[in-house]
Amino acid sequence: MKKLHLLLVCLIAAVTVNAQTVDRSKFIRDSLDIYINKALTNWRIPGAAVCIVKDGKIVLMKGYGIKELGLPNKVDVNTLFMIGSNTKAFTATALAMLQAEKKLSLDEKVTKYIPEFKLENKAAGEMAIVKDLLSHRLGFRTFQGDFTFYNTNLSRHDVIEKLGKMKATYPFRTTWGYTNSAFLTAGEIIPRVTGKPWEVYLKESIFAPLGMTNTLALTAEMPKALNRTVPHTLVDGRLTAIPYCNIDGLAPAGSISSSVSDMSKWVMALLDNGKVGNKQVIPAAAIAATRQPQDVVGNVNHLNGDTGFQLYGLGWFIQDYDGRRLVMHDGGVNGYVSSVTLVPKENLGIIILTNTDQNALYEALRWDIIDAFFKNKNYHYNDTYLAYNKTSTANELAADKKLRDSTLLNIKPELSTSKYTGKYVNDLYGSLDITQGEVGNDLEIRFEHHPKMFARLQPLGGNRFYVTFSDPVYGKAIFPFTVKDGKVTGIRVKVADFVEYNAYDFRKVDK
Repeated sequence: MKKLHLLLVCLIAAVTVNAQTVDRSKFIRDSLDIYINKALTNWRIPGAAVCIVKDGKIVLMKGYGIKELGLPNKVDVNTLFMIGSNTKAFTATALAMLQAEKKLSLDEKVTKYIPEFKLENKAAGEMAIVKDLLSHRLGFRTFQGDFTFYNTNLSRHDVIEKLGKMKATYPFRTTWGYTNSAFLTAGEIIPRVTGKPWEVYLKESIFAPLGMTNTLALTAEMPKALNRTVPHTLVDGRLTAIPYCNIDGLAPAGSISSSVSDMSKWVMALLDNGKVGNKQVIPAAAIAATRQPQDVVGNVNHLNGDTGFQLYGLGWFIQDYDGRRLVMHDGGVNGYVSSVTLVPKENLGIIILTNTDQNALYEALRWDIIDAFFKNKNYHYNDTYLAYNKTSTANELAADKKLRDSTLLNIKPELSTSKYTGKYVNDLYGSLDITQGEVGNDLEIRFEHHPKMFARLQPLGGNRFYVTFSDPVYGKAIFPFTVKDGKVTGIRVKVADFVEYNAYDFRKVDK
């Protein structure tokens, strides 16, 4: 899904049209329901929930579709969805609130609050401040380390410790790179300062005062909720329900589940400088701190011809669109993608939640709603995204079919399968074990920190194997073994870009 987003940005860059002001005020009132219901079918989304806030009032708040494929239970405004990285704005706001209360400083060194914090670049670890963690400028590549940290059995302490072993791709503070483990580290400053775990502090200081009574801080709580959606993804072109992820080891980066009803309260408070009625729940200074640009993400090009820079504040992306400043973020975890958008100048907020991770509706709908409120012509973001997605998906399925067809030829690997079995280690991740598979020359991998997941390896000839994971979110891949003088010395592991772009080189351990 992240890969799709990046490719869509490239696609949009090639399409420009002249803007014109038109009256599209009736779109929200008369056409949005038809638009969304049609989009759910076209994108194969079981359920969604959408909320639009304008001038302190709810313009639209509605659930669409069903909670789980094959069951009739309909989504309503209180149905829970995992919001993924839209959690980050809560974490950044919580830390900014503590700064407003003079309990910490976002410009202070991380080591003041977490003395054991370090980076592989020792000087960078000693210089890093809290804002560096919250704005993704430590020097890592986007998603770097997430195969190690995401949906694993690692504790938050383990993540911080392993972060110190991860070699940065770029020099410190030179290149923006989205780093979930850094956000976890920032969130762990909260218990050091308040004596309360991150999830308790959020519930007491943000959720409860805003009236977000259904919102859950941890992913472990989601399966126990009564009014909840189920996550879905596409497996070989088939829509499939999948297990909930457990990312509480990265909780401050992405573990919250919420509904559009609860999220509307969050968005309305943010648009009103932290007020709920006459009560100041979130200090205005805290909100302002999160919207202060910290780094440049890259160029942005839109279908309406707008070009500019996308910036990052603290837990928020920031960009201009048609002369207005947008404060926004997307979120994606197993089976879910979502978006939250604020247009402070227009006092406009948009919340979109979906329960499949294979759609771009959460993004396209945002732009189509914004264009309607800005009285722009209809640039058909959803149609453009959908057409591109159909083409790219067809190409991916065709390429994968060729690989699967190759496995049916029963091509023998270069060496006997027993030569590939054994224990392999990677300094960051840890270990994996390769054993003989149940069929022919197949192999199987079990991962130390993903105890519920395994991978099946089918030979493609030579020392290359076609890999399918038991958890479809990790995708499909080709793993090559390294061989020297007839002896297997290692294997390169690459999971789906949704999880991490980087590959991992594991070395074989001699018996």
